[in-house]
Amino acid sequence: MPTTKTPTTKTLREGSAQKRAAILSAARELFLADGFDRSSVDAVAARAEVSKRTVYDYFGDKQTLLQAVVDGVGQSLITTIRRTLDDTLSDLTEAAELEDALVTFSMRIATDMLGSAEYATLQRLVLAESGHLPHRGYNSMADTPDEAIAERFAALGAAGLLDVPDPRLAADQFIALAFGVALDRLGSANAAEDTRVQPLVVEGVRTFLRAYRTN
Repeated sequence: MPTTKTPTTKTLREGSAQKRAAILSAARELFLADGFDRSSVDAVAARAEVSKRTVYDYFGDKQTLLQAVVDGVGQSLITTIRRTLDDTLSDLTEAAELEDALVTFSMRIATDMLGSAEYATLQRLVLAESGHLPHRGYNSMADTPDEAIAERFAALGAAGLLDVPDPRLAADQFIALAFGVALDRLGSANAAEDTRVQPLVVEGVRTFLRAYRTN
């Protein structure tokens, strides 16, 4: 008997960007409102105003669609981080500017990103639907934020403002100092909701600069 082939990542259609965005938006809304198990492909298709076949052609199955939603939110947050780096840590010429610039960067991340609806969405989906993602602890952002910060620290090192023999290590330590203490002590580094975050961020930046600012 002939068999029906299930769509795979190799046979999925790229299709219309507008339809793809509509499907992702519809799936995100339904996964958040009703959960993965109670959200049908039929419901996603109806909300996106496409056919059920189109959803399968573009994403293959519901689990792949969930991963695409999570990955899309992660990419949006990465864009926020890169934009904030450009806004706050570009064109610095004096070591004396570093503390204010790094505090401004950190506080914008702690409010614009960690306090955003996008970040809340990512946290909710990853926690609630971890069993349907590729593996436990799936992180759509992976190491990209750390690498973006490391690139900027390398540039500051080349400008003679930071002494960073290992920019990636410096980035990891910066993240731990600027946000890790608040996460450990308060359970969150969301400065939009907790005024106790800011002094911890400021002291973390100062500790980082004591180790890495050029003399």
